[in-house]
Amino acid sequence: MTAQLINPTFDQSKAEAFAGNLLTLLNYSGLALMISIGHRTRLFDVLADLPPATSQQIAETAGLQERYVREWLNAMTVGKIMHYDPAAQTYRLPAEHAVFLTRAAVSDNLATFFQHVSGLATVEDQIVDCFSMGGGVPYSKFKRFHEVMAEDSGQTIVAALEDHILPLEPGLVERLTKGIEALDVGCGSGRAMNKLAQLFPASRFKGYDFSEEAIAAATAEAQSQDLTNVQFQVKDAATIDEVESYDLITTFDAIHDQARPDIVLRNIYNALRTDGGVYLMQDIRAASDVSGNLDHPLGPFLYTISCMHCMTVSLAEGGMGLGTMWGREKALAMLKEAGFVSIEMKELPHDIMNDYYLLRKGNV
Repeated sequence: MTAQLINPTFDQSKAEAFAGNLLTLLNYSGLALMISIGHRTRLFDVLADLPPATSQQIAETAGLQERYVREWLNAMTVGKIMHYDPAAQTYRLPAEHAVFLTRAAVSDNLATFFQHVSGLATVEDQIVDCFSMGGGVPYSKFKRFHEVMAEDSGQTIVAALEDHILPLEPGLVERLTKGIEALDVGCGSGRAMNKLAQLFPASRFKGYDFSEEAIAAATAEAQSQDLTNVQFQVKDAATIDEVESYDLITTFDAIHDQARPDIVLRNIYNALRTDGGVYLMQDIRAASDVSGNLDHPLGPFLYTISCMHCMTVSLAEGGMGLGTMWGREKALAMLKEAGFVSIEMKELPHDIMNDYYLLRKGNV
């Protein structure tokens, strides 16, 4: 009533609808955490192979504590993710749900991405401080970041490399088969380069990342697969000083969170060979102005990722703070400023989140 007296245009029905939406969001936020737990404990994978079972049977199969499993199952049940038979007191994960929640689903496993929610929550206090004091939160404060990103990349990039991403550039597969020099900037845990090294033994691959933890993981994976045509090095992308060294340079979701993306792009331009060199940049599909993202299917999530990770890690290094949603317009402008003349932007039909840029030093 107070709001109505102050503002005669106040619409009570709209207010009640908004309150209802907030309650829905509150419930979904809880489910987001529960889905992350279900993925990390492999409960979804276990349930996908089980007939209807009691909480005790599920806990024993998963090797977990029944009391925790039961509470998790109940959250999944009221969240309409699990089916529950009250007479038999059994739970069942429908096959139509399992296809998006289990590791067997590979690229369709959306449960992987819910780990970002709990990961971001660990730095909420520091982000709140940044709102008052400025600056940013460094990579070192994010728990499990490289582990989660490696799994994320494995689904979105590595799984699509051979059949979808490489064919975007005509003749690239043939060139890799014959043997070329390739570099991945911001390689993280190295899954993309290790996959390429395995697929194309005649080519030579290198990965740079400034994280010692990520490079250690990338090197260990390469050694476990006996890959001799790939190497990884701890290196800040802003310090790359190579010239005309690579036939192929890639960045996968790596440019927008650099402290100095302008310098990084210029370094990539310099390191790329003029004769036939190709730079493949994958980055988030978005517009640079928020008005162009009002109907983005992942808009709220991606702006959250930006505020609580990609933007802040750049600002922590005194960087530009582009953020996840720097967008096509800004990306194209920066690529041109770096010197690239031939720029193609492509999309994959199955990929709603990413754009793929194919760049060369001159017209072809």
